Amino acid sequence: MKTKPQKRHKALQPLSREHHHGLLLSWKIRSGFNKNIDPKRIKTYADWFFETHLIPHFDMEENHVFPILESDNELVKRALAEHRRLKRLFSETEVEPKTLSKIEEELEQHIRFEERVLFPEIQKIATEEQLILIEKIHHEAPFEDNLDDEFWK
Repeated sequence: MKTKPQKRHKALQPLSREHHHGLLLSWKIRSGFNKNIDPKRIKTYADWFFETHLIPHFDMEENHVFPILESDNELVKRALAEHRRLKRLFSETEVEPKTLSKIEEELEQHIRFEERVLFPEIQKIATEEQLILIEKIHHEAPFEDNLDDEFWK
C-alpha cells in the first residue's frame, strides 16, 4: 500500500522549497561531472550556494525547527550530525572531485531524510503556536540563482 504524502504545514513549506533547491544543487553537480566540467567551476558554484542558501537554511532549522523535538531526539541528533558533516565537506579548500561527489550524495540523502522522516515527525509534535512562530521568523526570499557560470546546461 502506497502512503499518501503528508501535507506539509504552510510554516514548513518555505523550508521544503529550499530543500528543492538543495536537490537541484546535487543535480547540477552530477550534471557537471557528466559533462566533464572542471571541478573548480563546480566548486565555485557549490561554495556560493552553501554561503548564500545552505548556511541560513541550516541556521533556521537548528535554531527554530529542530528544537520543537527534544534535543536528545535521535532524528534531531542525526540531522545535526549531517549538517556538521556537510559543513565540513563544503569547507574543504582543496578542489577534489571526490568531495564534490560526497556533497552531491550526502546533501540529497540528508534532504530526503528531513522531508520524509524528520519534518513529518516535527509536524506531528509541533503546536500551532510553534508553527506560527516559524512562519513569522522565516521570511522566504525568492530564490536567486547564480548564473555567472551555468556549467550544468
